[in-house]
Amino acid sequence: MDLLLFYLLFLLGVKGQVSSVCPHSCSCHQGHVNCSHKSLTSSMLPSHFPPGTTQLNLHNNLLTILPNGLLDDLPYLRSVTLHGNLWACDCGVLYLRAWLIHQPSSRLSSLNISCTSPPSLRGRLVLHLTEEEVLESCHYWYCDLALASQVCLFVFVLVQVLLLVAVIVFLRRFERLSREARRTTVATSAFGDSVMANEYEALKESRA
Repeated sequence: MDLLLFYLLFLLGVKGQVSSVCPHSCSCHQGHVNCSHKSLTSSMLPSHFPPGTTQLNLHNNLLTILPNGLLDDLPYLRSVTLHGNLWACDCGVLYLRAWLIHQPSSRLSSLNISCTSPPSLRGRLVLHLTEEEVLESCHYWYCDLALASQVCLFVFVLVQVLLLVAVIVFLRRFERLSREARRTTVATSAFGDSVMANEYEALKESRA
């Protein structure tokens, strides 16, 4: 039992140490985590930041969304910079919007984050988006995905039809060549038999 308890405490200690490590793509100093100007995309963002982070700089990157829950485990966070990114205001912006809504008004003045896409929402502040607008952009996104899927399916079916037509044409050509080859073989055999018969008749006449 004591061994199991020791093992659990060890795992918790290791986890605490790992979570407090500064992400390799950022620089950290006394609670200030600077990940700006790193050309980070949303998929390249660290999965966690040190829990003692007080200031987080994510500005001037290539972020389109924030992963769900990314900022929720930072109880001492006082300042975040998110400007200068490529925020896509579709379904993926829901977490960022919800996080902004729950921030104190004193912090929001420095969080004027605007949409880059879709075109209908370009330039709009994420904080001022209504839920209906975001869901509508999600609807269009899913429609585009469905349309792309239908186009891919059509192309796939078209390729299959073309391959089938090519196989049919090849088989018909092969059948025609086979018939011609058989006719040539029969004609050659008949010609050979006729020659042999004529030679036999000429030989008989010469002997007579």
